[in-house]
Amino acid sequence: MLNLDRFIVEFDKGLRTLFSQAHSVRPYPDADLPDAPMTEAEKKHAAGLMRVNHSGEICAQALYQGQALTARDPIVQQRLQHAAQEETEHLAWTSHRVHELGGSLSVFNPIWYTASLGLGAFAGILGDKWNLGFLAETEQQVGGHLQSHLAKLPPQDEKSRAIVSQMYTDEIGHADMAVELGGAPLPNPVPAAMKLSGKVMTSMVYRI
Repeated sequence: MLNLDRFIVEFDKGLRTLFSQAHSVRPYPDADLPDAPMTEAEKKHAAGLMRVNHSGEICAQALYQGQALTARDPIVQQRLQHAAQEETEHLAWTSHRVHELGGSLSVFNPIWYTASLGLGAFAGILGDKWNLGFLAETEQQVGGHLQSHLAKLPPQDEKSRAIVSQMYTDEIGHADMAVELGGAPLPNPVPAAMKLSGKVMTSMVYRI
């Protein structure tokens, strides 16, 4: 059971994830790249894709937070918290890029955060092997999603591409970490359900 102090700390994390500007310890992947000329339609399309990526990172923050809260092994908790820090950097990168492209962040982010926090906590309650298995599957699906965005972004948008490429590297590293720590493969219906819910979310966030 969570004590009051820890509840306050976790509640504060949620507020900062949703309403504060995230910070990056590492340099922004696109920092040294110039903005390429793009039409308004291309900018709008790129902003929509990067908004989807930002909302995905909102979900990741909540998942990691929920999983760390209920993970049993202190080593697993520590590794989850480290991965969450990298996801915070992704939040900073994607948010900055969305605004550079003239876009706005999704109004649905509080909903995605709350739902993902509950999922993460539930996965942790099931035990560390399922907790980590859920994490591995999530990150593998996110990796595929990021690869598809590299194909969909305007060819000249090297700034967005640099961000997405580094995110992909980090996410696959998180998936490998989860498997290394003992994550179990999920039963067949679960990955399919995750993909379906991901499609619903991305289609909504791309527009709003």
